Amino acid sequence: MKKILVTGATGQFGTALTQALRERYGTGKVIAAGHKRNPAPCLLKSGPYLTLDVRERNRLMKIVREFGIDTIYHLAALLSVRAEEDPERAWDVNVNGLRNVLEVARHRSCAVFQPGSIGASGPAAPRDKIPQLTNRRPATMYGVTKVTGELLCNYYSHRYRVNARVVRFPGLISHETMPGGGITDYAVEMFLAALAEKEYTCFLAPDTLLDMMYMPDAVRAAIAVMEARPEALGDRNAFNVSAMAFTPEELAAAIREHVPGFKVSYEVDPVRQAIADSWPNRVDDGAAPGQWDWQPEYDLETTTREMLEKLIV
Repeated sequence: MKKILVTGATGQFGTALTQALRERYGTGKVIAAGHKRNPAPCLLKSGPYLTLDVRERNRLMKIVREFGIDTIYHLAALLSVRAEEDPERAWDVNVNGLRNVLEVARHRSCAVFQPGSIGASGPAAPRDKIPQLTNRRPATMYGVTKVTGELLCNYYSHRYRVNARVVRFPGLISHETMPGGGITDYAVEMFLAALAEKEYTCFLAPDTLLDMMYMPDAVRAAIAVMEARPEALGDRNAFNVSAMAFTPEELAAAIREHVPGFKVSYEVDPVRQAIADSWPNRVDDGAAPGQWDWQPEYDLETTTREMLEKLIV
């Protein structure tokens, strides 16, 4: 990777990944791009930042050509809740935006990273230890766009030899940037509430078990899969990764170990609960360690401790 473009760099994942890539490859070699004209100061101070709507292919092509980009981390997308609120825009951003990236990559010989999601699974898939290959018939527009994204990457890999790699992430937890419209946002909200008000009202039922990951593990996974030798990757579209699975009730108990008296009540949002219930509660990530040395470093206990230490309320 000589020159990297990160789309969706202002999001929760994008901010953390951009910082890590700049530390690894150099500040001038990582171009951050997003739709916000005033992104987080850390993005502006640590390297180049450009405004970009990924639906504008000509603008994307111009950036790739002018900066000599050879690798694109394509993170720009509407997440699960916002995608259900505006399905048409979700398709436009998530699918048409990805196709623009793949087309530019095809013509400019770029490698492409695309984050997948457990949201690509639906009610027909196994709930526990969902395998690498399974029936994927998602019940949400977000899930539909994620499955379509996997298929597009697979098509461009085989048809045009684009070096496209996909990792299916669980819910991501971060102390650096606030979440942006996902079902698993409740976890970060709970940490913030524990430090600020010492009470929280959760929009999911207390026993809703979901796969989760702390952001440093997600960043390591994204970088490691792109650095892996192509001949080692038999399942590049796409890899399951996992780190931990817990319920809101279990997270609240873990937080109480550090914040005694923290209270959690529950007012279930039927829309978000239905989305969560359509997702697997655990995934089988056995293929990843065998092909690119994937192993998570954080579990619920270590994530809880670090989140509470680093969050600023």
